[in-house]
Amino acid sequence: MNMQSILLADDDSLDVELTLAELEQNHLANKVAVVKDGEEALNFLYCRGKFETREGGNPIVVLLDFKMRKVDGLEVLKTIKADENLKTIPVVLLTSSCEEKDLIRFQESGVSAYLRKPVNFNELMQAVRQIGLFWAALDQQPLVTGIEEPS
Repeated sequence: MNMQSILLADDDSLDVELTLAELEQNHLANKVAVVKDGEEALNFLYCRGKFETREGGNPIVVLLDFKMRKVDGLEVLKTIKADENLKTIPVVLLTSSCEEKDLIRFQESGVSAYLRKPVNFNELMQAVRQIGLFWAALDQQPLVTGIEEPS
């Protein structure tokens, strides 16, 4: 992956569509890889399974849904933050939860930022800027890869 790539892990196709539309409308990011669950997110990051032959490198940021099938977002976050090769990747957790215990668990696990769903694009950009990332590629449309409909 190039330096301006994003990994979006979300099992809700509507949320994926909305996020991609906002990224495209604002001409942000050269490449967005979309995976449908936490297991695929980890396979992507570790170049396993169907991602075994993907171009190497880490995404600039991971946009991660909290509640997903197979492996939830919190487990993906913990795995990222425990791995020497991945722990510096900023992770923005996307959640519908407003429970204090969940928010505390996110922070304790090393989340860079978290946003309540449905995600407001201005809030997303503010969170990204706050963690020191602004990947604007103003003259290029995002390239979306790996989109799959949740089963």
